[in-house]
Amino acid sequence: MGKSLSEMSLEELWMLFPIILEEHNPMWKEWYLEEKKLIISSIGNDNIERINHIGSTSVNGLIAKPTIDILLEITKDCDLKFLVNMLEENGYIFENQPQKPAPHMMFMKGYTEKGFSEKVFHLHVRYLGDWDELYFRDYLRSHTDISQAYGDLKIALKDKYEHNRDGYTEAKTEFIRKYTTIAKIEFKNKYSPRK
Repeated sequence: MGKSLSEMSLEELWMLFPIILEEHNPMWKEWYLEEKKLIISSIGNDNIERINHIGSTSVNGLIAKPTIDILLEITKDCDLKFLVNMLEENGYIFENQPQKPAPHMMFMKGYTEKGFSEKVFHLHVRYLGDWDELYFRDYLRSHTDISQAYGDLKIALKDKYEHNRDGYTEAKTEFIRKYTTIAKIEFKNKYSPRK
């Protein structure tokens, strides 16, 4: 019998879960909506400030890793132990990130000892805030030329970083920061919490 995911080294995990890029799949939006309903029903709408589909799968026409990224913004009084328990009961794996204190929490779903499931989700849990990912998503949605350039960058990086997820992410950082800064000027506090 092989190792469980928790027993694997980072290098073993990167080999099992390489960077895969796919053309945009219209089912990604449906998968997000289904998962959103599941999240709301498991933790309760009263614990949620906002929930959004983020990342490349949320941008029509953009090549992407087939992973649905969801930003779940929770209320200040949400019971974090309850949240973790309910998400784990619904198939999520809690990835402890001590360098990012709660409630900046990461959950994953769709990872198996044999590789990716058909549907893979990354759930980013935070308190309500003015998060960069929302601005970057909106900028790519409204600027197809920049979206295309981002897709081209990802294609160029895929082979070099196929088995190095951290390297792949780092190599995209300058592009993402540049256009997030521009987006925050264009969209002026669109996601800033109302006082």
